[in-house]
Amino acid sequence: MTAFPEPARTLWTAYADSRRRPRRMHALGVEHRQAARRLIAAPPEVVPERESPDAYVRRSDDMIFICPWETRLRSWLAFARFRQETPAVAAASFVPPMVAERAMGEFGRWKRSGRPLHPYILTSNWHVPVAWFVPFAGTERCLLLGAAGTGYRGSADGSRESAGRGPVTAAPARTLIYVTSMYEARRRVGTAIPVVRARPGTGEGGLLAAGRLEALERWLDGFHPRALVELDYGGLVHLLDDAALRADQSVAETGVALAAMARGEVELTVAMYKRLLARWRPVRALESAN
Repeated sequence: MTAFPEPARTLWTAYADSRRRPRRMHALGVEHRQAARRLIAAPPEVVPERESPDAYVRRSDDMIFICPWETRLRSWLAFARFRQETPAVAAASFVPPMVAERAMGEFGRWKRSGRPLHPYILTSNWHVPVAWFVPFAGTERCLLLGAAGTGYRGSADGSRESAGRGPVTAAPARTLIYVTSMYEARRRVGTAIPVVRARPGTGEGGLLAAGRLEALERWLDGFHPRALVELDYGGLVHLLDDAALRADQSVAETGVALAAMARGEVELTVAMYKRLLARWRPVRALESAN
């Protein structure tokens, strides 16, 4: 909370204590419903008119951590990426050109105002980029299986707002999340970059590129040194069954791959990459499924 200047600090403090804000276990669903309503409107509203007043809240060691949703900024960034990656004719089938030009015009004015383009939340569709596993350790894992009524958590994962230790019998949430300190996240990424840079293309298709780690490092450098970093599987948990989520050790496997790469053990590095590919390739394939 101390990273925010006034009056934002006072506003976020009051927000954290509010009983009306979306709780963590429901927040992803709230975001999804809001986005769905905008996109099915006629014409679609690709970017909300106002920035979201909501945020993810976490309490740990008597401190309050705030992660603003920044739905408007994230929508602009996502829509700009969509237009870059999609042929104009196909893009027009999703969003009328007049609506698209208006949204990008507003984004241009917003950027010219000098506001930062550094979002609190990075989002990836249909998979978790391998680089995003690097800031975490396997012991920082927290898995909740919702209706199954069982919770699993690592011994050093800090606190999760809606989770307790041992069996979880009343939490409807289904989630897989990792949490670490900003110090550990930066240290791990900083350690990995020279290892990957010295061995470009090691593994299956160069899954872990130095450029992606460097981009992640720049993003992490934009936050307060005492902040926390979370990796949340988000809606991906609904594409994987309980057994797949229990077996998902992508963070640990990435750590083993990096350690093996540093020692020059190519076979072990490739073996870990193959495990990651085998897990995530079927999930990514759903993006183009009929």
